[in-house]
Amino acid sequence: MKVAIIQSNYLPWKGYFDIIHDVDIFCFYDEVQYTKNDWRNRNKIYSKNGLQWLPIPIYKNAVKQKISEVSLNDNSWQGLHYTTLFQTYSSALFFHQLKPILEDLYKSNKWDFLSEFNQYCIKKISNYIGIKTKFVNSKDYNLSSNRIEKLITLLVDLKATEYITGPSAKEYIGDSEHLFKANKIQLTYKTYPEYPVYRQLRLPFENNVSILDLIANIHVDEIRKYIWDCPQKTIPDILPIPTLHQPAKNISESI
Repeated sequence: MKVAIIQSNYLPWKGYFDIIHDVDIFCFYDEVQYTKNDWRNRNKIYSKNGLQWLPIPIYKNAVKQKISEVSLNDNSWQGLHYTTLFQTYSSALFFHQLKPILEDLYKSNKWDFLSEFNQYCIKKISNYIGIKTKFVNSKDYNLSSNRIEKLITLLVDLKATEYITGPSAKEYIGDSEHLFKANKIQLTYKTYPEYPVYRQLRLPFENNVSILDLIANIHVDEIRKYIWDCPQKTIPDILPIPTLHQPAKNISESI
């Protein structure tokens, strides 16, 4: 049983969904401390001004809380994010794929907690692009003891035979790799491939942006070829006219 255990992120990049596709069970790990200026409440989009941060405003005391406890008391950001994403991608070839997702995320629902919103987004997008992985939530399991033992216990409860995690987890796990072997769990650090280039609305090509960019620019039936079923790096037949742009900037600031 292949398992990944990762904090929920806001509108993650395609590599996040690559890991989800790799495993049988994906566990949201939001019973850990919220970190400021991280991927939990923000991600990048590729607008007419170039790369831009799209952050959800979070109160300063959130750093004292678990991710699952971080509240969203002001819903005004939902309208701002909907408008920003609509304006950014409305001219994209497959915007008709993205529009109903945006309407569901930002117009049909009001969100009280960051974790709840992020998990909903990730599961909805995964289902849309054809991922069949089972999702579970760490809050439904016993999470006592220190951070590594907590992780091992969760993997054992999930009957994991292989734990797949991102390369940045090496620092987190440190010299505790032997604990995985002792519990007969293979530890695998995900190596992200050189994902294929696809036609975006402007140049140069930007790889590290939200999955929404891919949904807006590539037909849903072809998206897998740009994530988990990708060939060697390819260049699209038609590229857009280069557009001058500025460095990444915030659209709104955290409270």
